[in-house]
Amino acid sequence: MNAPSKIPASSKLIPGATGDWEVVIGLEIHAQVTSEAKLFSGASTGFGAPPNSHVSLVDAAMPGMLPVLNHECVRQAIRTGLGVKARINLQSTFDRKNYFYPDLPQGYQISQYKSPIVGEGEVLVDMGDGESVTVGIERIHLEQDAGKSIHDQDPKSSFVDLNRSGVALMEIVSKPDMRSSEEAKAYVSKLRTILRYIGSCDGDMDKGNLRADVNVSVRKPGQPFGTRCEIKNVNSIRFIGQAIETEARRQIEILEDGGAIDQETRLFDPVRGETRAMRSKEEAHDYRYFPDPDLLPLVVEQAEVDELAAGLPELPDEKKARFVRDYGVTPYDAMVLTLERESADFFEAVARRGDAKLAANWVINELFGRLNKDGTPISESPVSAEQLGGLVELVSTGVISGKIAKDLFEILWTEGGDPKELVESRGLKQVTDAGAIEKVVDEVIAANPDKVEQAKAKPTLIGWFVGQVMKASGGKANPQAVNEILKSKLGI
Repeated sequence: MNAPSKIPASSKLIPGATGDWEVVIGLEIHAQVTSEAKLFSGASTGFGAPPNSHVSLVDAAMPGMLPVLNHECVRQAIRTGLGVKARINLQSTFDRKNYFYPDLPQGYQISQYKSPIVGEGEVLVDMGDGESVTVGIERIHLEQDAGKSIHDQDPKSSFVDLNRSGVALMEIVSKPDMRSSEEAKAYVSKLRTILRYIGSCDGDMDKGNLRADVNVSVRKPGQPFGTRCEIKNVNSIRFIGQAIETEARRQIEILEDGGAIDQETRLFDPVRGETRAMRSKEEAHDYRYFPDPDLLPLVVEQAEVDELAAGLPELPDEKKARFVRDYGVTPYDAMVLTLERESADFFEAVARRGDAKLAANWVINELFGRLNKDGTPISESPVSAEQLGGLVELVSTGVISGKIAKDLFEILWTEGGDPKELVESRGLKQVTDAGAIEKVVDEVIAANPDKVEQAKAKPTLIGWFVGQVMKASGGKANPQAVNEILKSKLGI
């Protein structure tokens, strides 16, 4: 629910000793496919199971075991491609990517190389300052994940957990279209939102279900692309931003000292705030790709693609446009409300009870603010959409004031209950009786004759009187009525 930070365009350039530099960024996002079974076996993909408890004979690469493609993973990849407006390739192939994996028993990874299932697409990224950036998608391909090597359990041995081995991944490869760490972070956030709307990946970076390989190079503005370095397996959006900033400055220092950048794979150490070399960057021929002889070409019918397209939910950009059009909220508020599908659904349930702009204000400022403060996901909100809708309805119809509404929200958060019944039982109704309000106004004026003279000379002081009347009425007086009566009494 945190909105993208606002960043001026000029801050995209990084100052160096010899002038400004531009960073060029491309991302390879590895998104775990939402599926109960792995890509080529029926073993479970459940998280948190005891080591090596979700391993089939196929995952363990036992002799004679053949992979069988999980069609649900194919459908999820197609739905993801449709979600980023990409071309769906009706025929694709699986290849063997050969190099040593200590935790992938067959010694190669089944992936897609020359013929991926999804071709070019794009993601529109809101930057929060009115600017938007279009990031091109180069391709999306399916591949199997490796297992996990564990090195800190024994001083002399490493252990291997194959639970993740064979889990389906979508590798979403962007074009080098990003020019700042903020753009890269916003892109990952937007892509994760799209995946969650579609339901093809839960985007949980804490569990390793979404992670990024970050490609970074620098150049003088307008010059050809420089040599890139790849930072492997960055597992949080914050770390992605830090890794880009750190690597860009490292490359700038080398180039300004007269050196050259070696194309290599690096790791980011967030504790030390540095990237360090892992290995020289392999080229495609180093992997010795060839079609997997155990898997036939994957052929998808156009009718199935059309069926999946028809079944897609309303996606974030479409929902944002509709919120602006139908509910009259600002584009920025619409963006914040649609960051998560659950948040958007919550807002709509509240907005149906009355004033949509007021509903947006309460959802974004009061509800999201409290959820973020307490670290609570919206799915576990103590205040339901029905309750908040009831509160907003009471405010919009003038039954309670804004101040009382905040008190009521606190009661709902800590105690629960029906907003309308709470207002009745606790005497929280707004005072709209002009005679009752006039009595309080007279008392405040009589107690502050010096302020009366000052207000006649400086009309803006009426705000002080409004505050005193609201305080004296316990926040129940109708502020508009208070304002009008004060103006009449003070002759302003």
